[in-house]
Amino acid sequence: MSAELRFLVVDGLTGVQAFARQMLEGFGLPADSVRCASDPSSALSLGLEFKPDFLITDWFPKAELTGIALHQKIKEVAPGCRLALLSFEVGPEQEAQAAAAGSRFLLRKPFTAADLKATMSRALEALAKERPELHQRLSAIMRSANPPGSTPPRIVLPAIPVPPALKPGDKVRFGDKTETVQVVVVSHGELVVQLKGATGLVPATKLQRL
Repeated sequence: MSAELRFLVVDGLTGVQAFARQMLEGFGLPADSVRCASDPSSALSLGLEFKPDFLITDWFPKAELTGIALHQKIKEVAPGCRLALLSFEVGPEQEAQAAAAGSRFLLRKPFTAADLKATMSRALEALAKERPELHQRLSAIMRSANPPGSTPPRIVLPAIPVPPALKPGDKVRFGDKTETVQVVVVSHGELVVQLKGATGLVPATKLQRL
């Protein structure tokens, strides 16, 4: 375990990256101990150099390098790296794969900021129990960030976009037009749809269900 805990957050949604970073810094971790990436390939290049102690990543099921495979690659240079997974699809198969990979948690998307904070807090508490010296280090960081008698700074959490539940045939508003959903897919960890008569894909967060 490194002198300072290092976290690598990998997610195609910038809102998830922003909140995870602010959440970890709110726990008292230095800003330079948290790095973010939008896709597994970029994360691998960063991770091989950064050597994180904890990888929080989308599952990226359709990517050539999945979240689990990314973790395995990073463990070649950082054997103690822990894994945590985020996924739109969570079922018995995904849970079994996550458990086999040693993932500390598998959090279903879309989730709220409170969901991620509570889940991550439990993961850090479990990690502290496993490593007493880590517990002392985190406690010291928290005391330094919030000395006795001081008022802890108010952290304004950025909103995590929550895509609406959609299925083919649903009517949605896109801009100033009413459209029909033709295909719903998960691409690079983000829920996107193809509208009837269109060829491109639109993020679900940009649609309003009617």
